Amino acid sequence: MATAPQLLLLGLFISLLIFTDTQAQQIGVCNGRLGNNLPSEEATVNFYQRNGITRMRIYDPNPATLRALQRTNIELILDVPNRELESLTNPSNARTWVQNHIQNYPEVKFRYIAVGNEVNPNDGSSQLVKFVLPAMRNVHQALVDAGLDNKIKVSTATYSALLENSYPPSEGVFYKNVADKFIGPIITFLAQNNLPMLANIYPYFACQLSADVNLEYSLFTSGPLVPDKGLMYSNLFDAMYDAHYAAQARLGGENVEIVVSESGWPSAGHRVATPQNAGTYYRKLIEHVKLGRGTPARPGRYIEVYLFAMFDENSKTGDDGERNFGLFYPDQRSKYQLGF
Repeated sequence: MATAPQLLLLGLFISLLIFTDTQAQQIGVCNGRLGNNLPSEEATVNFYQRNGITRMRIYDPNPATLRALQRTNIELILDVPNRELESLTNPSNARTWVQNHIQNYPEVKFRYIAVGNEVNPNDGSSQLVKFVLPAMRNVHQALVDAGLDNKIKVSTATYSALLENSYPPSEGVFYKNVADKFIGPIITFLAQNNLPMLANIYPYFACQLSADVNLEYSLFTSGPLVPDKGLMYSNLFDAMYDAHYAAQARLGGENVEIVVSESGWPSAGHRVATPQNAGTYYRKLIEHVKLGRGTPARPGRYIEVYLFAMFDENSKTGDDGERNFGLFYPDQRSKYQLGF
């Protein structure tokens, strides 16, 4: 029979295992497939497993990837591509989509459904704005009807371009037309159904767009301490994250959890896009998440983050940086020797 001290040590060991597992599972990696030299879907899933990565985001319901994910421990964000949003404003189409891409894969660990990615009333995706919330509602209802809504959460992936102001973080606010005609009703829907918000947060793009943004502050390496109503910010990621929360709170979303559905730094394509800077960003962000200290405005909370992206994607459009966000080269060589 175990003695009291032995039982105490066993309890502490089990608690440590649970705590360590929680830390590890806060970090996922996005699996973009816009390349003509990428490993097969099955090889990619195997590569995730070999590297101890237990969360993934994919940008369309790729059947080969879904088949490969069956009976694995990898939890998934599955996107509804923007091109399918209008179709899912029809409830019947939403039920069919859920049947085909979720119910037909009962051994895949679906975590979130991202209904649209970076739709913005103020850019070329403005024509999609009217479709996002109806599609979200219909997909959510299809999950309810299938008895899956307690396991799989519906959301949409937003980004910092929707914010009119993000500095200081406590003054974060959405553009008025974004708040009124787009994100406000979405936040209400999320709050009513206990669903999270997904947000793509990139300090890199702030550095890319303005030479006035401090590089060290963006890379978690030092830089200025930025005050905000008695709080002190030591990195731009926390500041951007809290600005999103402040903007949500103004629209009734103070209790809507934010999951960081993308964050990354390219290794080429701009003066600050170097392998050294990218490696520093990814290592520091992983360390920051694992410590579980939260942010100045939301201390002591683990942040769920999906790094962008697994591999360089040579078929992506845009500037050269877009093709160089990979943590790994397509031949599976590591760029940064990260520890997951």
